[in-house]
Amino acid sequence: MGQLDGKVAVITGGGRGIGAAIAVRYGMEGASVVVSSRTASDLESTLAAAGLDESRGRAVVADASDRDDARSPVYEALDHFGRVDVLVNNVGGNTGGDPDPFAAVDSAFEDTLVLCLTSAWWATTAALPHMRQQRWGRIINIGSGASKTTGGTLPYTAAKHGLVGFTKELAKAVAPYGINANVLCPGWTRTSLLDFERIARHRGTTADAEEARAASECLQGRVLDADELTGMATLLAAEDGRGITGQVISVDGGYKV
Repeated sequence: MGQLDGKVAVITGGGRGIGAAIAVRYGMEGASVVVSSRTASDLESTLAAAGLDESRGRAVVADASDRDDARSPVYEALDHFGRVDVLVNNVGGNTGGDPDPFAAVDSAFEDTLVLCLTSAWWATTAALPHMRQQRWGRIINIGSGASKTTGGTLPYTAAKHGLVGFTKELAKAVAPYGINANVLCPGWTRTSLLDFERIARHRGTTADAEEARAASECLQGRVLDADELTGMATLLAAEDGRGITGQVISVDGGYKV
């Protein structure tokens, strides 16, 4: 038996990286899984890696920065499986680099807030009515090392800090209905978004030097793999995690402790 037998999970940004790793683990733990991203081929690869056919896996091509698209994987889960038990708001990233606060280019700030924070609101509010009705649910928001300190771009850090406040207030509001909400924070993690070559070009160094710098910021002196987050993601989604809510939990090798 798996820890998530009979559960239905929705994972945004599930085509690559951490989202894909969580989707594969949830499938192995017995869940039916709906994954969303902008690229159909990535989603199909995730479901194949999880061993999920159409009876237990659904791929939804969606742009999380669009209000309706952001909610569509939740509605797919409800339409196809009749329920949604776990929502992982994983989608995020920078949409326009690090804007100059003296230049006041609003779109460079606002677009990142929408992708990293507002999209979580959209997906969550789509799932909550059903979770409240069944009086059981798990909402896991994927934060960042930048959720608790500096280290990202200005809008990214602001959004990831905001995700912590959003989750804590959400946890308070939904607790009477048997719903838990938590933030899971990775640090330096190997995904397609982590491009040491690009970082090196920006900083005028080498990729090896940048990877060594990243590793030095963690107590374990290394960059983690995406699947290392899946154990905690499973605990937070499972019945064994029923006593964990309103928490900001890091799986990051001791990032900037």
